[in-house]
Amino acid sequence: MEKSKVYFTKEITEDSLVKIYEQLGIELKGNVAVKLHSGEMGNQNYLRPEFVQKIIKRVNGTVVECNTAYEGERNTTEKHEKLMENHGWKKYFDVDILDKEGPDKELDIPNGVVIKKNYVGKNIDNYDSMLVLSHFKGHPMGGYGGALKQLSIGVASSFGKAYIHGAGVPENIWTADHDKFLESMADAALSVHSMFKDHIAYINVMCNMSVDCDCCAKAEDPCMKDIGVLASLDPIAIDQACIDLVYNSTDPGRDHLVERIDSRNGRHTIESAVKLGFGTKDYELVNIDE
Repeated sequence: MEKSKVYFTKEITEDSLVKIYEQLGIELKGNVAVKLHSGEMGNQNYLRPEFVQKIIKRVNGTVVECNTAYEGERNTTEKHEKLMENHGWKKYFDVDILDKEGPDKELDIPNGVVIKKNYVGKNIDNYDSMLVLSHFKGHPMGGYGGALKQLSIGVASSFGKAYIHGAGVPENIWTADHDKFLESMADAALSVHSMFKDHIAYINVMCNMSVDCDCCAKAEDPCMKDIGVLASLDPIAIDQACIDLVYNSTDPGRDHLVERIDSRNGRHTIESAVKLGFGTKDYELVNIDE
């Protein structure tokens, strides 16, 4: 497999998101789902709607989210919609909680290593294309959160999230073998990437990088300085590029984030995804600032 192109800019602005998307040479068409993280109530690090306004308007997208599988302000449609209003998403965009009504849509994963099915909100069928707009940061369980997590846990329904976390046994949501959970994320990511085929693109924003996810109501403050924005058509390559930028950084806060990633074996998700063949770790980083 040849190297995947990953575009990079140090500029973290509303305009830079549009500029880097346009480097991809893809035009997402039809009904475009923009999958992002709405941010748990109390979280201070999530990407704000004002920041992503231009890129979402550029693709004429609908903000899509899915309910969580744990207690909080996003585990029911009613609470989640209220939060999306409080956080300003509904002020600027059409918003669709994909799993607000059952039954879930089942995506088959014939070559899945741990799970053979992925459960996503059935409203996903209303979309022709997807922009996966991820805030790159640490994560309490996955080690890090980027494109692969957004594709898997992010797009999964509430039941689907428990199914992935439990490595196919939703009752084991918090007790499943950890590496099997990471491998399940890779399996699930494959199913969504394959569903949209050539009609999906990825943007990772490396700012506000805490060791905690945007799903944490009480997250640690960012430990590293902002790095930039990346874009690719390959979800594995873009996550690997972000990991490399963190590991190669001389920022004093870098060690704290690396410890979070390594202690959760976070790179195992990337390795598992590579084995499934829907992307590559080998990439060419194209700096669009030069």
